[in-house]
Amino acid sequence: MTKIFVGSLPFTTTETELNTMFTAFGPVTSARLINDRESGQSRGFGFVEMNDDAHAQAAIGSLNNSTVGSRQIVVNVAKPMEKREGGFNRDGGGNRGGGGNRW
Repeated sequence: MTKIFVGSLPFTTTETELNTMFTAFGPVTSARLINDRESGQSRGFGFVEMNDDAHAQAAIGSLNNSTVGSRQIVVNVAKPMEKREGGFNRDGGGNRGGGGNRW
């Protein structure tokens, strides 16, 4: 299975349109756009999964740097998400300052 990153999509692109772009090259297992958590609006990128690596490579080769709407899209094999360091400590700890004595 090949997971494909698709970036620089117009914000109006739908998951159905994303799926259709890739089914021209072979069966698509899934096509998903990434949306902003707060607004629910598209972030302009998504992921497509294809079972056949040859079909996935054909899609990448044909669609990378192609134009969708008025935007030139980026299509390549998705890389694993890197672990982020720092930020908010989800266990409830962290230095939040203030508060006085908490004995």
